[in-house]
Amino acid sequence: MGKKIKKRFDIEVTTENTVHSKTFELDKTVEKVHGLLFTSNRDDLLYYRGTAKVEINSEEIFAEDYESKLLMSGLNVSPNDRYYNLGSIPPGNFKVKVDYRDNADARLPFAAYRVSLYLDLELKS
Repeated sequence: MGKKIKKRFDIEVTTENTVHSKTFELDKTVEKVHGLLFTSNRDDLLYYRGTAKVEINSEEIFAEDYESKLLMSGLNVSPNDRYYNLGSIPPGNFKVKVDYRDNADARLPFAAYRVSLYLDLELKS
């Protein structure tokens, strides 16, 4: 088993009711993707307003409009249990694509925020 690392990728959400698409390039030493986690500098906006589509190696992992709150974790969860378990996905083309949508919600007015995607990765030995 290779070395495990956590890698962070950011999406800046600057306009409301819009899809923010971003493709992230994984390092060529990545052997497997074990899990993922969404966080934000404004967890409230991510929770109430966010949906996302996630693809790894051009394969859909989460479909369009998947509620981001289902991929978040609270502080009351052990750090070792926070990631959504993907099994052991090979990185393939080493690309991770995220289509993050900010959706209007009457409970929370829009403000610019950052969405962070954390990946639990295993590197080649």
